[in-house]
Amino acid sequence: MPRLVENLTGPEVGERLGEGSVLVWPMGAVEQHGPHLPLSVDSVIAEETARAAVEACGEELDIWLLPTLSITKSNEHAWSPGTLWLSVETMLAVVDDVARSVAATPAKRLVFLNAHGGNSALLGVACREVRLAHGLMTFLVHPFVPPDQGGASGEHELAMGIHGGHDETSMMLHLRPELVQMGKATRRIPEHLANNKHVKFGGTVAFGWLSNDFGPDGHIGDPTHATAEEGERLFAGVVERLVEQLREVVAFNF
Repeated sequence: MPRLVENLTGPEVGERLGEGSVLVWPMGAVEQHGPHLPLSVDSVIAEETARAAVEACGEELDIWLLPTLSITKSNEHAWSPGTLWLSVETMLAVVDDVARSVAATPAKRLVFLNAHGGNSALLGVACREVRLAHGLMTFLVHPFVPPDQGGASGEHELAMGIHGGHDETSMMLHLRPELVQMGKATRRIPEHLANNKHVKFGGTVAFGWLSNDFGPDGHIGDPTHATAEEGERLFAGVVERLVEQLREVVAFNF
């Protein structure tokens, strides 16, 4: 069982956490992921990968897990009923409030483990703001780096499987198969962008977008060939990489 901060008593926080302790804060989302996946995808992936990575660290590293933040900045999906989202201002305020609370513990390192691409830019800003305001050493990691932010996506998705595509669907088939409706899975790729050199997902020119800009279903990718076996392989790789990253976080100094 991973080390959960919420299971400690107040006195135990002071006794068991130290300056070398690292607090990992999983962040997901509650937002539409097309007709085949539940709203909880990003939160499930954030929490399960975080728990597995912290558990894999065992006693080797002084890593502790904070409760998952499930409702985050998801207004690119605000058009879809069921999506729950915080404004930019509220999201940054929540992060600052929690960081202020973390700073009251002996721990000096805070890791944002973010499974929702819509949070990435804000959390990059928050890393520096929290560092300045509360003196914590801050880090941002992802189970998957989103393809529109430089991460990998398969050739069959034309490097644009950014939301509800092959990898997320495979991961959910591994983690929560009862919540996946593969009979409703369809390919939704903005193929007209594939020949662009710059203005495309993962290109050198970023652009503002909403998930329904590319079709009424709201997903962007090709989940039709996703499998639980692929999800298991992806999950194992994610956890292994997170453990490597956490080892470097523990050792990092300016």
